[in-house]
Amino acid sequence: PMLYADKRALETNLKVNLLAIREKELNYYTQNCQAVGTQAALLAGFAYSGLTQVAIPHDRAYALRIAYLLVTTTAMCFELIAVLNTTLLSMMGPGLALRGPDGSMHPAVDGMMTEYRTAYYCFVLGLVFFHFSAALFSWLIYVHWSVSTMVTLCICGSLLLLTRYAKRVYLRFRLPAEMVITGAFEASDVAAAAGPVVQRGDAASGYVSREQAQLIA
Repeated sequence: PMLYADKRALETNLKVNLLAIREKELNYYTQNCQAVGTQAALLAGFAYSGLTQVAIPHDRAYALRIAYLLVTTTAMCFELIAVLNTTLLSMMGPGLALRGPDGSMHPAVDGMMTEYRTAYYCFVLGLVFFHFSAALFSWLIYVHWSVSTMVTLCICGSLLLLTRYAKRVYLRFRLPAEMVITGAFEASDVAAAAGPVVQRGDAASGYVSREQAQLIA
């Protein structure tokens, strides 16, 4: 009985330690979702103001007015998609990990890892369309073409600098997919960590590997 209790205590401690490692990943993606969602909501509010608070001159070309409305609406929609995705992820991901059945931490973290990319891409696309909207706005408001051209060049320069800086930061901190280390443990990881004990192939080693595999699953 004492050995059995010791084994159960060891299994419980191992599960707790594995969950603590994955919890760090869960918190990382949750914080990222909250950060992206906050900025996306801010840009969506700016785009909505551009649709409702701006008096579009009726003497401008019809195609220019339509282009401004479409681009601004597209920017707002992309940002709202990012807001919705990040909000759902930051609520439902930790909820699944916390209240789900045994082993729910792994699909929760893996799901947040996948869905976070969609929210991030929508945020970036909304930011790009927001710049285009600002450029079109200058052609709607300013009468003289030289002023509109200067404003458009400034906005395009800002977008170019933003793209170059984002690319530089991405390349500096980029981590290849084959080098990414997650908190998930597989049976092969346990077997490799066990070393010669598992590689001997005797009954005891097989029992250890199966036990570890059951804990990880």
